[in-house]
Amino acid sequence: MAHAAPARRLVFVLFEDCLLLDFAGPLQAFELACETSEPGRAPYVWQICSLKGGPVKTSSGLEVMTTSLSDCGPANIDTLLVGGGPGVHRAAAEAALVDWFRLAAPKARRVCSICTGTFVLAAAGLLHGRRAVTHWGSCDLLKAQYPDVSVLVDPVFVHDRGIWTSAGVTAGIDLALTLLEDDLGHREAMRIARRLVVFLKRPGGQAQFSVPLTLQSSEDSAFENISTWMQDNLRRDLRVESLAERVGMSPRTFARVFRQKTGRTPGKAVEELRVEAARRALEESAAPIKEIAARAGFQSEEHLRRAFRRRLNVLPQDYRVRFYQGQRQ
Repeated sequence: MAHAAPARRLVFVLFEDCLLLDFAGPLQAFELACETSEPGRAPYVWQICSLKGGPVKTSSGLEVMTTSLSDCGPANIDTLLVGGGPGVHRAAAEAALVDWFRLAAPKARRVCSICTGTFVLAAAGLLHGRRAVTHWGSCDLLKAQYPDVSVLVDPVFVHDRGIWTSAGVTAGIDLALTLLEDDLGHREAMRIARRLVVFLKRPGGQAQFSVPLTLQSSEDSAFENISTWMQDNLRRDLRVESLAERVGMSPRTFARVFRQKTGRTPGKAVEELRVEAARRALEESAAPIKEIAARAGFQSEEHLRRAFRRRLNVLPQDYRVRFYQGQRQ
């Protein structure tokens, strides 16, 4: 008679003024992996820990009961996770917390940070010579404080030799789904993604900051306006020459400034906007894919398929099956 594999032990480390969703999102994903398990056969068990134990107040004011790290032995940890939040820099300066990570991390199968939790790992020296990512708004600070870390700006998450770092907040769910897929297989990770009503899976290399949001945060009203116009006119001619004319620039100047402000060429930005529009249509309607492609501004259904493969690593038909049907479960 085959014996069930022992449950993998997850340890979530919290600190005062941590961001609730940074740990609650991944925790919910792992909890859903256990909902269909027979008694005693759950794939995961977990502990919610903090340096001193007891109630920890998150940045939202909600308190979470935790176990003291002194009672949370570093042996037999499968996955060690720390999130971020307003209190992360105080946490990263807490010698006892950093020392515990330094001791526990080499014994864990994998170590993960969500959002600015990267600073805790960096303070413990765990990212020395490694590639890492954090929330886009903290990348420059991470580079300045830890020049020995190769900080990447765009990815949703990065894996480097057993250590996973992820970008802002909801990227923790993307990361958890990837870890679940590694552990339990694609089918189970897909089921959990559907229960969470999220897309499985946002590729780790996908940019964490969208074109519309980038432009809307710009102080240049011309670029904010062109972003809105592009989204409303996806079926029109959106070549560089046409866009440059709308903002009164030469094509060369427009292309240069656009890239400075968004980190993308105009052509890539247009494709991203069109893919996003098609994605929403596939989620919300049963319209033929050819019609959706035309509405989003693609020259043909084949162009839509190619763009989906480039951006999302999935075909439009598969995306619809995964997500549109998932909404009806």
